[in-house]
Amino acid sequence: MEKIYRYFVQPQIDVRTQSIFGYELLLKQWTEAGWRVPASFLQVDLAVMSRLLVATTKILGLKVQYVSVNVNREQLMDTQMVQAILQSQKQLYPAKLTVELTEETSAKTFADTAVIPQLRRFVEHGMQVSLDDVGTGNNDYQSIRDFLPLASEMKFALQNFRVGIQDPQIQEKLRVWHAISREYDQRSILEGIETADGAALSDRFGIPLRQGYYYGKLELLRLAGDPLDFTQLTS
Repeated sequence: MEKIYRYFVQPQIDVRTQSIFGYELLLKQWTEAGWRVPASFLQVDLAVMSRLLVATTKILGLKVQYVSVNVNREQLMDTQMVQAILQSQKQLYPAKLTVELTEETSAKTFADTAVIPQLRRFVEHGMQVSLDDVGTGNNDYQSIRDFLPLASEMKFALQNFRVGIQDPQIQEKLRVWHAISREYDQRSILEGIETADGAALSDRFGIPLRQGYYYGKLELLRLAGDPLDFTQLTS
């Protein structure tokens, strides 16, 4: 059976204007049980993902200021994926494609010294770089320090913490990373906001850019020729 993938979009909200300023693209696979996140994005054929990214961004042009796509290091260094990213930026103009650098592990390893020139290339082509899931797992300050001058955005994910958001340690982490984003003149996005408590936390720290189910759920972005049953969305 052919594997079918589609990007879903989730809005990113600016509460100062009560408007959508961007969309994050999140890849899902069609299964007998409905749409599911792939067990590993490294198992997704990069040629398929590249074509899908180009087709998806073609639809989103002129709708928002930013469209974000998650890219791990192996994808970032793949020639097909790089060309798809460059083509996507051309289609989105004047909106900007934001490359969210994730820390998904893979069989291949790429040193920072190899990754940085690729990120710089994207910036030179009018794109932006986002540092995803800061403060989580191995994404500490030392591991991303060399990427900070190239990044325009930093994302802090509440959903990555199992304890409640009222935990003082989480709030201290958020305070530190928000201060780092201001130091480098970056956008700071708080994602994984699912309740009014998360929104209140954003208010308390003065973070107007937000993402999460509290503000908007994932929606399938259909492509021309998609069958009707693709409208099903199973959580």
